[in-house]
Amino acid sequence: MSLRTPLGRARGLGSAKDGTHHWWVMRLSSIALVPLMLWLIFSLATLAGAGYEATLAWAAQPLNTVLLILGVGVMFHHIQMGLQTVIEDYVHSEGKKFTVLIAVTFLAWLLAIIGIVAILRIAFGS
Repeated sequence: MSLRTPLGRARGLGSAKDGTHHWWVMRLSSIALVPLMLWLIFSLATLAGAGYEATLAWAAQPLNTVLLILGVGVMFHHIQMGLQTVIEDYVHSEGKKFTVLIAVTFLAWLLAIIGIVAILRIAFGS
Protein backbone atom coordinates (compact mmCIF):
# COMPACT_ATOMS: atom_id res chain seq x y z
CA MET A 1 0.00 0.00 0.00
CA SER A 2 1.29 3.39 -0.97
CA LEU A 3 0.48 6.65 0.72
CA ARG A 4 1.15 8.58 -2.48
CA THR A 5 -1.71 10.13 -4.40
CA PRO A 6 -2.42 9.08 -8.00
CA LEU A 7 -0.93 12.39 -9.16
CA GLY A 8 2.21 11.74 -7.15
CA ARG A 9 2.57 8.28 -8.68
CA ALA A 10 2.11 9.66 -12.21
CA ARG A 11 4.61 12.51 -11.91
CA GLY A 12 7.90 11.91 -13.62
CA LEU A 13 6.57 9.17 -15.88
CA GLY A 14 6.36 11.46 -18.90
CA SER A 15 3.51 11.76 -21.34
CA ALA A 16 1.64 8.70 -22.52
CA LYS A 17 2.30 9.38 -26.21
CA ASP A 18 1.77 12.28 -28.58
CA GLY A 19 -1.57 13.45 -27.22
CA THR A 20 -0.99 17.17 -27.76
CA HIS A 21 -0.18 16.71 -31.44
CA HIS A 22 -3.20 14.44 -31.88
CA TRP A 23 -5.44 16.98 -30.12
CA TRP A 24 -4.21 19.83 -32.35
CA VAL A 25 -4.60 17.82 -35.55
CA MET A 26 -8.18 16.92 -34.60
CA ARG A 27 -9.03 20.57 -33.84
CA LEU A 28 -7.42 21.90 -37.03
CA SER A 29 -9.07 19.27 -39.22
CA SER A 30 -12.47 19.95 -37.67
CA ILE A 31 -11.98 23.69 -38.18
CA ALA A 32 -11.02 23.04 -41.82
CA LEU A 33 -14.05 20.79 -42.33
CA VAL A 34 -16.54 23.47 -41.27
CA PRO A 35 -16.08 25.81 -44.27
CA LEU A 36 -15.49 22.89 -46.64
CA MET A 37 -18.76 21.21 -45.67
CA LEU A 38 -20.68 24.51 -45.66
CA TRP A 39 -19.37 25.18 -49.18
CA LEU A 40 -20.35 21.65 -50.26
CA ILE A 41 -23.86 21.92 -48.79
CA PHE A 42 -24.41 25.33 -50.39
CA SER A 43 -23.04 24.13 -53.73
CA LEU A 44 -25.17 21.00 -53.75
CA ALA A 45 -28.23 23.05 -52.80
CA THR A 46 -27.67 25.30 -55.81
CA LEU A 47 -27.35 22.19 -57.99
CA ALA A 48 -30.73 20.85 -56.87
CA GLY A 49 -32.68 19.94 -59.97
CA ALA A 50 -29.64 20.19 -62.22
CA GLY A 51 -29.03 17.31 -64.54
CA TYR A 52 -26.22 14.79 -64.56
CA GLU A 53 -24.18 16.72 -67.14
CA ALA A 54 -24.48 19.99 -65.21
CA THR A 55 -23.36 18.29 -62.02
CA LEU A 56 -20.36 16.76 -63.77
CA ALA A 57 -19.49 20.14 -65.28
CA TRP A 58 -19.68 21.72 -61.81
CA ALA A 59 -17.39 19.07 -60.31
CA ALA A 60 -14.92 19.49 -63.20
CA GLN A 61 -14.37 23.20 -62.50
CA PRO A 62 -10.83 23.63 -61.10
CA LEU A 63 -11.81 25.37 -57.84
CA ASN A 64 -14.54 22.83 -57.13
CA THR A 65 -12.18 19.95 -57.92
CA VAL A 66 -9.53 21.26 -55.51
CA LEU A 67 -12.07 21.89 -52.74
CA LEU A 68 -13.63 18.44 -53.21
CA ILE A 69 -10.20 16.79 -53.00
CA LEU A 70 -9.33 18.81 -49.89
CA GLY A 71 -12.67 17.89 -48.33
CA VAL A 72 -12.23 14.18 -48.99
CA GLY A 73 -8.64 14.16 -47.74
CA VAL A 74 -9.32 16.13 -44.56
CA MET A 75 -12.53 14.22 -43.85
CA PHE A 76 -10.94 10.77 -44.03
CA HIS A 77 -7.92 11.92 -42.01
CA HIS A 78 -10.27 13.33 -39.35
CA ILE A 79 -12.29 10.10 -39.30
CA GLN A 80 -9.12 8.00 -38.97
CA MET A 81 -7.80 10.13 -36.10
CA GLY A 82 -11.14 10.02 -34.28
CA LEU A 83 -11.43 6.25 -34.61
CA GLN A 84 -7.82 5.91 -33.47
CA THR A 85 -8.69 7.78 -30.27
CA VAL A 86 -11.70 5.56 -29.61
CA ILE A 87 -9.71 2.38 -30.28
CA GLU A 88 -6.78 3.44 -28.10
CA ASP A 89 -9.13 4.34 -25.25
CA TYR A 90 -11.50 1.38 -25.33
CA VAL A 91 -9.70 -1.62 -26.84
CA HIS A 92 -7.55 -3.09 -24.09
CA SER A 93 -5.96 -6.08 -25.81
CA GLU A 94 -2.73 -4.87 -27.41
CA GLY A 95 -2.95 -7.40 -30.24
CA LYS A 96 -6.51 -6.44 -31.15
CA LYS A 97 -5.70 -2.75 -30.75
CA PHE A 98 -2.75 -3.01 -33.17
CA THR A 99 -4.76 -5.01 -35.70
CA VAL A 100 -7.77 -2.70 -35.64
CA LEU A 101 -5.59 0.43 -35.84
CA ILE A 102 -3.82 -0.95 -38.91
CA ALA A 103 -7.17 -1.86 -40.49
CA VAL A 104 -8.69 1.57 -39.79
CA THR A 105 -5.64 3.38 -41.16
CA PHE A 106 -5.56 1.21 -44.27
CA LEU A 107 -9.30 1.64 -44.86
CA ALA A 108 -9.13 5.42 -44.40
CA TRP A 109 -6.26 5.69 -46.89
CA LEU A 110 -7.99 3.36 -49.34
CA LEU A 111 -11.29 5.25 -49.26
CA ALA A 112 -9.54 8.62 -49.51
CA ILE A 113 -7.55 7.46 -52.54
CA ILE A 114 -10.68 6.03 -54.19
CA GLY A 115 -12.54 9.31 -53.59
CA ILE A 116 -9.69 11.47 -54.89
CA VAL A 117 -9.21 9.31 -57.98
CA ALA A 118 -12.95 9.51 -58.70
CA ILE A 119 -12.87 13.31 -58.40
CA LEU A 120 -9.82 13.51 -60.68
CA ARG A 121 -11.48 11.25 -63.25
CA ILE A 122 -14.49 13.55 -63.29
CA ALA A 123 -12.25 16.63 -63.53
CA PHE A 124 -10.21 15.28 -66.43
CA GLY A 125 -13.20 13.73 -68.16
CA SER A 126 -12.00 10.15 -68.30
